[in-house]
Formats: sequence, structure tokens, C-alpha cells
Amino acid sequence: MLALLWMGMACIANARRCRRTHCRYTGPYYLAMIVPVAALALGFPPVGIYGWLILGCIILLGSKAIWWATERAWGKFS
Repeated sequence: MLALLWMGMACIANARRCRRTHCRYTGPYYLAMIVPVAALALGFPPVGIYGWLILGCIILLGSKAIWWATERAWGKFS
């Protein structure tokens, strides 16, 4: 959770500083991903290691998809 908070805040700060397109979207995405991580940490729903691996892949692939799609659509800086 702390890593997602750190990455989300860093992306939001970077979006303000250098106007990188994907940072405007990955920052809130990372902050939103804290919710499912917290839910799994509290045991709701009860999942094993595979649930954590799937969530990790969703977070990683989602951020890569956001990066690719936004910069392809609107350019590197906007």
C-alpha cells in the first residue's frame, strides 16, 4: 500500500512539474489500486498467493496500458 501511495503521489507531482501525459492518469490509478490491495490485506475476499499475483499483474499491466494508450493518443507531453 505504501508503494502505491508513493508512486501515485510521485506521478501526480510529476504531472504538475513536467506535464507528462501518462502521469495524469497513472497517479490516480495507483491511488485507486490501494483499495483492492487493502481489501486483500484484510482478507476480503480470502485468496491465496495466486490472488496477490493476479492483483500485482493487474496493477502492472494496467499502468503499462495507461502509459501506452495515453501517450499514443495525446503525445508524450500535453
